[in-house]
Amino acid sequence: MLIQMAFYSWLCSIANAFVVLWALTLSLNQVHGVIIQSNHPERGCDFSVGSWVIDSHQPFYDASRGCPFIVQGFNCLGNGRPDQEYVKYKWKPFGCHLPRFDGKKMLERYRGKKIMFVGDSLSNNMWQSLTCLLHTAVPNSDYTLTTQTKQLSVFFFPEYQASIMWLKDGFLVDVVHDKEKGRIVKLDSVRSGDQWKGVDALIFNTYHWWTHIGETQTHFQLGSEIVDMDHLEAFRIGLTTWAKWIDSNIDPSRTSVLFQGIAATHYDGNGCAGQTNPMQGSQPPYPGADIVKNILHSMKNPIHLLDITLLTQLRIDGHPSLYSGRGASYVDCSHWCLAGVPDTWNEFLYAALIGR
Repeated sequence: MLIQMAFYSWLCSIANAFVVLWALTLSLNQVHGVIIQSNHPERGCDFSVGSWVIDSHQPFYDASRGCPFIVQGFNCLGNGRPDQEYVKYKWKPFGCHLPRFDGKKMLERYRGKKIMFVGDSLSNNMWQSLTCLLHTAVPNSDYTLTTQTKQLSVFFFPEYQASIMWLKDGFLVDVVHDKEKGRIVKLDSVRSGDQWKGVDALIFNTYHWWTHIGETQTHFQLGSEIVDMDHLEAFRIGLTTWAKWIDSNIDPSRTSVLFQGIAATHYDGNGCAGQTNPMQGSQPPYPGADIVKNILHSMKNPIHLLDITLLTQLRIDGHPSLYSGRGASYVDCSHWCLAGVPDTWNEFLYAALIGR
């Protein structure tokens, strides 16, 4: 009897040790719903903290020659940008290595599958970067680019039966347009979410439309009431609605869900015009970034955050600036040149979905 009790006690100790080890391993990879580092060999390494360094292997592609489908607004060299140092920088995380993008491997892994970007023009920026990276990896493989609806664009590789899609949706919650009031953002409604179902990888993005104050007047609606509130508070409520919808409607065993973090703009001060080098050092907290992290942390389903805020804060030189093709009087300090900074966002995406 004593021997049996001792053996039982030993088994319990071993089991408890495995539980502790499992919990410790999980804690290195996930905090609540947010996956910090999912399949990186260097556990605990934060890819979002690092610096930009010159790399002789950059850039991945020449958008003007190798990717004829890139829109004019992102093709800075094609629009006459004279300096070219901005395409030669690579993001170097502190203490570990970012896996180099392998487009052929990614297409093989997503053979017969669908990847969808959902968001505003920054999602378009990232989507076009990915299509160019993949096309450059298999330049002899045919592709089609179709605009299936006013909001949905599809880049398709017939050889791999792989679809890379961009669904334009700047708020991720429902929006209606009223003739008198203008744009009405329904903070507690996600009826449009049905378009996100049946996809193998979803990369969401929203932020900039919440803070734009332009010609289109924006109102926020809760229930049946139009409410006046701070735009960042509206952003928090709307993103919470999206998070609840994802938790209730997306099966994480079927679909990988990622969130494209907030990309910095550089309109303050002298803006981005004439900038040819990255900035260095730490940067102040960026508005909205903590809101994103807090909401993703509260989700029950695993969400991989592509935390691109710091690396974009440092790249004041990476915007189209005067070279967006819209004339010398237009300065774009919001979007990004291709090749350029969004290629790193897709290296983050590759590390999350594929790893080494």
